[in-house]
Amino acid sequence: MKLYFAPMACSLSPHIVLRELGTPFELIRVNNKTKRTADDRDFREINPKGYVAALVLDNGEVLTEGPAILQFIADTYPEAGLAPANGTWERVRLQELLNFITSEVHAGSAPLFNSDLPEEAKAIFREKLFKRLDYLSQLMGEQDYLTGRFSVADAYLFTVLKWLPVLQIDIQKWPVLARFVQRMEKRPAVQAAIAAEEATAPV
Repeated sequence: MKLYFAPMACSLSPHIVLRELGTPFELIRVNNKTKRTADDRDFREINPKGYVAALVLDNGEVLTEGPAILQFIADTYPEAGLAPANGTWERVRLQELLNFITSEVHAGSAPLFNSDLPEEAKAIFREKLFKRLDYLSQLMGEQDYLTGRFSVADAYLFTVLKWLPVLQIDIQKWPVLARFVQRMEKRPAVQAAIAAEEATAPV
């Protein structure tokens, strides 16, 4: 497998999951601006959408979109227990979480990276994002992880929460989420994924 990524982008979540599994894969960096890859290709030839992540399988199939990639990896290695079995109520709940993270937290953060957006507009997006973080904080409660045990949803949530300092949002306003990030940062797979991304040369 090949995972095309950009440092600290949403591609970090499947990267973490692959490291959790200890399965072999090739990590290939993408320049989000030029769309060139570390193996000297136009990334748009791999993923016409033009953004990471993209997972290229050994048979040549290409899978995109973080939640789909996460579930595919988990289902490929069911013995790891990173997602409940398909067809179960627990799996539906996991899909609910992944959809919420991608549509409300990930997408909700995106406008705040836009330097051309007026501060008045950013304030509206920020307030909406805060409500979503309030919900996640209440949902997690005293649990260590979103569903009570580590799953692919936690890798995704951790990834998007790591953007908050860049957006000048203090995660300490949500102590439950701050503790979650600290907990995740102690996982060897998370440390290995971040270190591997930082060690790659710019494209």
